[in-house]
Amino acid sequence: MHEHLLSLHTDTVRPDWMDYNGHMNDGYYAVAFSLATDAFIEYIGLDTAYRARTSCTFYTAEMHITYLRELKADAALTFTTQLLAYDTKRCHLFHRLQHGTAGYLAATCELMQLHVDQGVSKVALFPAEIMNRLAEIYGDHKGIPVPEQVGHVIAMRR
Repeated sequence: MHEHLLSLHTDTVRPDWMDYNGHMNDGYYAVAFSLATDAFIEYIGLDTAYRARTSCTFYTAEMHITYLRELKADAALTFTTQLLAYDTKRCHLFHRLQHGTAGYLAATCELMQLHVDQGVSKVALFPAEIMNRLAEIYGDHKGIPVPEQVGHVIAMRR
């Protein structure tokens, strides 16, 4: 794993996240990745005070999860986040979910996040302080290889 990836969130597979097969239910991967996204949002300064002051927040426009290995109840989870790209209104993020003790890569998540002004229900420009924070992070991440799961589409290859 690259040392510049952000390690902002850890969790545990919760009992209510389990499915009838004794594994973490697929829908709860989205919940877990959303919590990792929340940690990133806080990290760049889109915290509770910012949201209250500006009426701006992040909306998820698109999310792609790749399931690689199963997780069982009470498994420790660690997440890393990579900023793949950003512009004045969007962030293209990639999360890796690893088993916290065994260390294997269990799932990945690629997301497009939009900075939205909820007061007018429109995508809005990031303020300078958020743009500066994103530039710092991207400066650390731009040399990291793009993960193989980025840009996947669902298809049945013949």
